[in-house]
Amino acid sequence: MSLTKQTIKILIVDDQTTSRLLMRDALQQIGFANIPFAKDGEEALKMMMSSPAHIVVSDYNMPKLNGLQLLQAIRTYPATRITPFILLTGSGDREVLQRAVKLGVNNYLPKPVQPAALQKAIQAVTGNLA
Repeated sequence: MSLTKQTIKILIVDDQTTSRLLMRDALQQIGFANIPFAKDGEEALKMMMSSPAHIVVSDYNMPKLNGLQLLQAIRTYPATRITPFILLTGSGDREVLQRAVKLGVNNYLPKPVQPAALQKAIQAVTGNLA
């Protein structure tokens, strides 16, 4: 089965409800339909272990597991090792971004996320989807 915007599953991970809803709305405007969310990295990791998403879009600054810890955990499991991971960060902290790159992040975006930037980041990791 080839992936389309209707079948691809994008997991949103953010501890702020408003941010999760804004991201979901932006993804729906782009045409995606399967958009579960997790309120923190720990919940996201459990979700990825039981029913992996095709793409993870995660905030950096969260309780329990932050975005980098989640990325590192996802990269250690064979079933999720190559899952595209887009990191969202409110800080322009170069050290965070350098650590993310070392851990294998696929893309990153500054918060607040603009729908057009999100679409470009997803296209960068998936190519053009129908």
